[in-house]
This record gives sequence, structure tokens and C-alpha cells, in this order.
Amino acid sequence: MDQTAMPMSAKEAPLAHMKMDFIRPLGRQNKTSVSEFVLLGFSVDPKKQTLLFALGLLAYLLTLTGNLTIITLIRIDQCLQTPMYFLLSYLSCIEICWISSTVPKMLWDLLLGDKTISFIGCAFQMYVFITSGSMECVLLSAMAYDRYAAICHPLRYTILMSRKICWGFLTSSWAIGNVNSIVNTALVFSLDFCHSNEIDHFFCDIPPLLQLSCSDTLDSQMVTFTISGGIMIVAFCLILLSYILIVSSVLKIRTAQGRMKAFSTCASHLTVVSIFYGALMYMYIRPSSSHSMEQDRLVALLYVIITPMLNPLIYSFRNKEVQGAIQRALTKNRW
Repeated sequence: MDQTAMPMSAKEAPLAHMKMDFIRPLGRQNKTSVSEFVLLGFSVDPKKQTLLFALGLLAYLLTLTGNLTIITLIRIDQCLQTPMYFLLSYLSCIEICWISSTVPKMLWDLLLGDKTISFIGCAFQMYVFITSGSMECVLLSAMAYDRYAAICHPLRYTILMSRKICWGFLTSSWAIGNVNSIVNTALVFSLDFCHSNEIDHFFCDIPPLLQLSCSDTLDSQMVTFTISGGIMIVAFCLILLSYILIVSSVLKIRTAQGRMKAFSTCASHLTVVSIFYGALMYMYIRPSSSHSMEQDRLVALLYVIITPMLNPLIYSFRNKEVQGAIQRALTKNRW
């Protein structure tokens, strides 16, 4: 031991003790392993935390209420037993899983100030989050195909969107989502985290964990860009192709009223796709050198909280068929 080393001061001793709580040595190697993480979140100001908790709780309750209402209406109303609403009901289930993977932990942190999350808990949160996001990408492309079949091939719609095909879309989305999530989660959590355990985000996401690692993250970045980026780009291209064919078909309609009616059936889906894909592509497909964690947190709020909350309003409650189902359900309960 170096005899010239200075003794540890009283102020440095507690800090060293805190570091030892979450860092464990790995044998004789010059490496360490993090046993838990700290989610820094948005703000340390108690007043701001109270406001963020109130807004986050309101958004979460609205999301649960809206999506559960959609699922219930589609299950009980015979007029909504169509392929489009079949896919929409499962999209609502995914939205609930999507927001529930991150927001309850964020609310817990804001309310009690307990920002720690275990290594396993962080990995599980990332797994559920990536799975839900990947499934939503696939389902949004399936819903674009549904609109294409309904507008461009109305006489063959029941064949092109049979129940077997709908279940095929769901199975494919589940398989793609799980493969993407397992690969990315395994790669990220096989890295070494030896300098700090503080995640500059409000949930366990890929970019902040890659920035936190002291390993070479090039392979993880390439895999994320290839697999996750590939899923987003392919799904987005399928949506774009569907709408190119829809537009070309709608423009052949002679009456302006007929064209407006056809376009109105796609407006809600286009709005959801624009918000969802715009935020995801900004977050995950741009170069890692351009990442600003403050901007990433704001963008994450858009697709983690705002989009699932607005989807029932954008996609369903403005729909006359859904409004009719709500009226029938209320009338039936009243009698």
C-alpha cells in the first residue's frame, strides 16, 4: 500500500459508503457490478414534483379509463365486431401495458422520493416497454392495411381481413415485440456499469443506460439501430405504402363528398401514426452523439404518456360508431 496516500476525510467517508452499497467487486478483475440504479427523473424541487405527480396521475387515470372503455365497448357491442375494432381493442391493451411499464414507478418516485430501482426491476421495465412499443408498431401497420382493404377492395374486405388474418397480425406483433425486447435487454444489461448508477431519465431506457455504461457500446448501438430501427422503418414504410394506394384509389372517386368520407376514415389513424412514429424516430434513429437527456425526457413524455392518453380520443371517441355504442350502453344500463 502507498504510504503517501492521504487519509479519507469525514465528508468523503459517507460518499464512499454509498458507492459500496450499489457497486460490488467482481473477483480480481478491475470491474464492478451495479446492483441497483437511481432514476433522477425531472426535478428535485418539491413544488415541481407535486405538480408533476398530479399531472402524471391524471394522465395515467385518463389513459386507463379511456382504453378500458374502448375494450369493454368492443367486447359487448355487436356493431363493433369488425376487424378494425378487433385490432383496436388489442391496441388499447398494448397502450395500457405501455404506460403501466413506466408511469407507476415515476409516480412512486415523485410521491415518496424513492428513486431507486433494482437491477432486475430495471431490466424488466425495459423488457415490457420495448415489447409494447414494438407490438404497437406492427399493429399500427396492420390497421393501415385494414383501411387499405376497406377502401380499395370493399367487396373482398371480409376475405382480406378474415379472423385468421387478424390473429396472424396479433401473433406476429407478439413474436416480433418479444424477440426485439429480449435481444436489446440482454445486450444492454450484459454491459458493465462501474462509474455511476444514476440514470438521467425517469425510466430505464436504452439511450441513458448506454451513456451510463463504461463498456464499449458500439455493438449494442448497432443492434438497437438494426433491429428496433428496422422494425420501425419497415412498419412505417408499410403504412406509407398503404396510404399511397388509398390516396390513388380515393382520387378516382368522382364526388367530393365520397372522397371526404373515405379520407375521414383514415384521419384518426394518420394522426396517431404521426405522433407515435415522429417521437420514436427522433428518439431512437438519430445518432447517439446528438442525444440531449433533457430533450429525450421531454420527447419520451410525448410517446410514453401523451400518446396513450390521446389515442382513445383521437381514434375512437370521435368515431360515430363508437359514439353510438356508448349511447346504447348507457341506455341499456339506464333501463
